[in-house]
Amino acid sequence: MEGKAQKKKDNQHNNGPKTIVREYESADKSHVQRLFYEGLMEMVPDIAFRGLRHHPESLLLYSAMAVVSIVITTCWWMIGLLPPIVLCGRYFYSRRVIHGYLEHAMRRDMDSRLWVAVVEDKVVGIVAAVSQQNSRDVVELHRMSVDRNYRRCGIGMALGRKVLEFAVTHRYSTVILGTTAYTPAAHKLYKRLGFCCVGVTNGYVTPGARWSLLERIFYRVRHYHYSLDVQNIPSNEQH
Repeated sequence: MEGKAQKKKDNQHNNGPKTIVREYESADKSHVQRLFYEGLMEMVPDIAFRGLRHHPESLLLYSAMAVVSIVITTCWWMIGLLPPIVLCGRYFYSRRVIHGYLEHAMRRDMDSRLWVAVVEDKVVGIVAAVSQQNSRDVVELHRMSVDRNYRRCGIGMALGRKVLEFAVTHRYSTVILGTTAYTPAAHKLYKRLGFCCVGVTNGYVTPGARWSLLERIFYRVRHYHYSLDVQNIPSNEQH
């Protein structure tokens, strides 16, 4: 039943505007940079607020901070003041780290193999494939981002399949990806593409982070590692 429901959903997507996935061109640069920026900035509230419940060690630390503040100041109103301070701190440092990562990602991904999804002559999605220097048989699916106005239209699947097709064509054995997203939709997409979660790094050090004391206190993420053996993909799913 679930397979039939998904097939029906995919058919509904096919009845909409046609999505073309093609290689990146220099004229796409401003659109790609916009999608880079918007996609990364969406992660800020995701990490700062939604991610908090995934880190009990951070909640324990904030509780200890509240107790220490009460002991030092003997002011019970500190209990009410601390939560907004913590949330503001998490938002501020999450935004600062993501900005640092944006600069890092722009330098790295613009030099990688890049594709864009186009709907009615508008660039609405991007994805990159990055070869791994320490393993010639592995390629990384990187920086997938879809315009929020065009989500749930099968564009993420089309971009993901393009990277898998690239991996098969160039005889890579494995496709990997990493994400710090806490939203269930992202993880569902990766699993639909065939990826399996093979590990989680708690307290992942994001590239571009300054890793100061305050960042250590207010910024903490989990990094999910996904992997897919493309040699096991049925031939009818490679296109």
